[in-house]
Formats: sequence, C-alpha cells, structure tokens
Amino acid sequence: MPYKTVRINPVLPKQPRSSVLVIYTGGTFGMVYDPKAGQLIPFNFEQVLDRVPELNRFDFEITILTLPEIIDSSNMKPAVWVELVRLIEENYDQYDSFVILHGTDTMAYTASALSFMLVGLNKPVILTGAQLPIGVARTDARENFITALEIAAALDTDSPTAGRPVVSEVCVYFNSFLLRGNRSTKHESVQFNAFTSENYPPLATAGVSIDYNRPYIRPYQPDWSLRVQSVLDTNVTILKLFPGITQPVVESIVSIKNLRGVVLETYGAGNAPTDDWFLTTLKDAIDRGVVIFNVSQCNGGRVTQGRYQTSKMLQQIGVVSGNDITTEAAITKLMIVLGQERDPEQVRRLLAQPLNGEMSE
Repeated sequence: MPYKTVRINPVLPKQPRSSVLVIYTGGTFGMVYDPKAGQLIPFNFEQVLDRVPELNRFDFEITILTLPEIIDSSNMKPAVWVELVRLIEENYDQYDSFVILHGTDTMAYTASALSFMLVGLNKPVILTGAQLPIGVARTDARENFITALEIAAALDTDSPTAGRPVVSEVCVYFNSFLLRGNRSTKHESVQFNAFTSENYPPLATAGVSIDYNRPYIRPYQPDWSLRVQSVLDTNVTILKLFPGITQPVVESIVSIKNLRGVVLETYGAGNAPTDDWFLTTLKDAIDRGVVIFNVSQCNGGRVTQGRYQTSKMLQQIGVVSGNDITTEAAITKLMIVLGQERDPEQVRRLLAQPLNGEMSE
C-alpha cells in the first residue's frame, strides 16, 4: 500500500533552506473530534495547515508521510521499527532531517531501538507526539511538532562546523525538552511533561529561545555513512524482581523455549536476592547460553555490580552490568545485539559497553 504524502514549501518559488521528512505512525497526536461520529478519529494530514498554520512561517520544506496502517503506540512492534529505519535509509540523501510523530506509550522504546539500528547516523531524527490530540483546544501537539521541526532543521552557524546540523542523533522532544532518545523514559501520563532523562542531561531546552546543551550532544562525524541494522531477535524478556518472588516464577521465565536474553530489573545499585535457588537458576540459564542484563529498577539508578555482596554474586555467575541504562534501551539493545551475534560471550561484551551513548563508560 503506498504512503500518503503531503508536501509543504512555504518559501516557493525560492529555494528552501533545508528539508524535513515527517513520518506519522499514529498515536494521540493525530486525532480530531468528529461531531457526526461523536468520537475522536484519525486526522487527515492534507489539512495540516488548517490545524498548524505556523508551518507557513518556516523557511524549509516539509514532507509528511503517513504509514499505510497508523497504530496506537501500544501496538508498536519491531516490524514497524524496521519499516521506519528503511524509510530513513531510502530517503537519507533526499532530506536533511527527520521527525517521527509517535504515540507516547512506547516512544522511548522506539527512540532507543532506532538509535541502535541507524548506525553511522549523521542527521537529526526527532521523535515527538502529544498528550492531547491535535483536535483539542488545549493540545500540546502544536508546540511539540513546531519545535521538533525547528530543532530538526537547525544548522550550526559556528565555523568550522557551519552548515552542519546542530543535532545529529536520535532524540525525543517533548514539553520544552530535547532528550537523547536512548536515555529517555516515559514517567507521566496525566501531565504534559511526559518524558524524563534521569541519567543524562537534556540536549536542549526550548523557552523563548532554544538553548542547546552542546557538550552533551553527540558531535557530527563527517566521515560517517549510514548503515542500517534491521535484524532483531525478539526472544527476550524482562524479569522484574520483587520481595516474595518465587522459584517457580523465576524458573518458568528463564526456561522459556528459545529464550536468548533477559533484562533483569534489580533493586537499587543492582542488588538481588542471594538465595541459593535464585542464583543457581540464573547460573543454569547463563550456562545454557541465555544472556542476563542487569538494570536498576530506580529511574535514576546505576548498577554497580560488586559494590554490595548482594550484587557481587550476580557478577560472579556472569550477569552483565547495565550500568545506568534505561530498561527501554536495555531491552532494545538486547534485541539488536542478539540479532547480530550468536556467541553469548560476544553478546555480553557488546552489552557491557556503550554503543551509541545509551550508558556511561
């Protein structure tokens, strides 16, 4: 099924300063109220200027592409991630930057996945969305969309990097903050400040002006060329520890047929029970080739395996420390690394090191 496409060039007949490809996947952002149906229905982007007339003030070209099947982000799947990276790859030379309109519930997962799948990315890929539909009077959709576009099209003016994008990585923009995509997590469902990045500073803050936090933005790499990693292994799971977790529960999870990786959400600084049955169960799984990736349950947590006796045992049996990675980045990183590597030891080595700024050294 072909993609519906809308093109906006506010500066015609002049040449636009740059070009942005917007990909609409679905979610709250693109909903409007239909009085006849008495409910919210998907928005027709051919009428986008009626809803966001501010787009006519830009000096760059905007192309909006709608996926054939728009989805609520709760239905997001790795197959859609593959479609998104393929669209970016196919249009990489035609556009200067990319904005993805996405539902908020799984936006941090998608941003994390794309950051690992778009190897050698040297252009902005900004994900944004809304807590209220664009058809609602108090919507946050317009501001999020307008500022995401402005950031995507922003070019450096300082020599010797003049003319290069200010941001050249996968990000989430929401409610005045630009966050590194694989450091973001959704933490709020009823306020506009839906996303946070507890372990890494915002890349930019949009107030009266957009202030870029340049020391924390990944530098532009002039010698890089885009390469897409589109093979993922979804034989993974998340095991969240809690007081009272039982042996049958843990055994049933780590014994899932064809399981290759587990994100283990531990307490505090990476701590876990020291019961013999628990450690033996994990060690047996590791000996079978299952990779276990230790992530803190704390939003601002950092795993330091070996600091306490309760985490030293995990280190001894071969659990990989996730340092300060988010769960969203950990599970997507696990899928992508497992999609590229069959050797568990090589998988552990790649998980333990930052691949694209998702965790500290």
